[in-house]
Amino acid sequence: MEKTHILIIEDNDDIRESTAEILELANYKVLQASNGKSGVELAIKHIPELILCDIMMPELDGYGVLHLLSKREDTALIPFIFITAKADRVEIRKGIEMGADDYLTKPFDDIELLNAIETRLRKKERQKKLYSTNLDQITHLFESSKGLDELKKSFDERKIKSYKKKQVIYDEGDAANAVYLILSGSVKTTKMTIDGKELMTGIHGPEEYFGITSLFVGNVYKETAEVLEDCTLCSVPKTVIDQLLYKYPDVAEKFIKILAQNVISHEEQLLQLAYFSVRKRMAEVLIRLQTKHPDTNSFDVSRENLASMAGMAIETVSRILSDFKDEGLIDRNASKIAILDAVRLQKLKN
Repeated sequence: MEKTHILIIEDNDDIRESTAEILELANYKVLQASNGKSGVELAIKHIPELILCDIMMPELDGYGVLHLLSKREDTALIPFIFITAKADRVEIRKGIEMGADDYLTKPFDDIELLNAIETRLRKKERQKKLYSTNLDQITHLFESSKGLDELKKSFDERKIKSYKKKQVIYDEGDAANAVYLILSGSVKTTKMTIDGKELMTGIHGPEEYFGITSLFVGNVYKETAEVLEDCTLCSVPKTVIDQLLYKYPDVAEKFIKILAQNVISHEEQLLQLAYFSVRKRMAEVLIRLQTKHPDTNSFDVSRENLASMAGMAIETVSRILSDFKDEGLIDRNASKIAILDAVRLQKLKN
């Protein structure tokens, strides 16, 4: 059986050689480069199954390596793990946005190293299977569209990315450069008031898109998108969306319908905030969450997220949930809520 090739790009000889030794003992075939420039050349020549790359290096840093390899069709989908002496939020965010798959912070032990590599290689194999099934899900938006072939081609060249709970996908005010499709899990979108209060503008689940509005009304995202439950996403670049909208009226029609539904949902939310009692608003939120979990009457949601969705204080959320529990409408265990009487809750909502 042919060995898996891993490329290590690291200017520190001791770290590079010790890492290579660990990987060779784990039966990997290792390629080594002492700087970014030679690392890019080796990656293009040998097309390894995975790349480990330091960030701070002479001649060409890790970000430059990732940028150059992501522009090539033959190297763009290689799993890419940064190894770095420090990894603050800004640094991690920059790497993830550029397409990095993971980070290892120095010093790391052999277990951390091997776990990170094995995880990424397994995900790469799963991606091959996911593309065939998920592309069918993706194209439901563009059924009967002449732009379908172009859309499929664009997704064939994109990565399926995994995100953890509470991870921010983009912040309000960031450059709007893509529309996102959820393959699994869920994402919330929020806006922040001047006095620092958060209002949730939407919850999006599998086979739903978010980030669309921002592409049509300006160059920045109008809300923050944060992972509610661990999820996998695909993104459609703004350039692709612009081309499809320009060429195919039926694609534009589909997007317009999504935007119209978003407008209706936000109008309903404004009416509820203006005229509904706090009990009625909370009942509406719980019913809405239940529709996002059709296979079960229970779901995991924090008081903070409930407060953001309903536009009320956390203390008010706690009081209403306690009342609903006493009335036999729900059961509550930590952040887990189970709907016990959906009929009565629906009546309260109406």
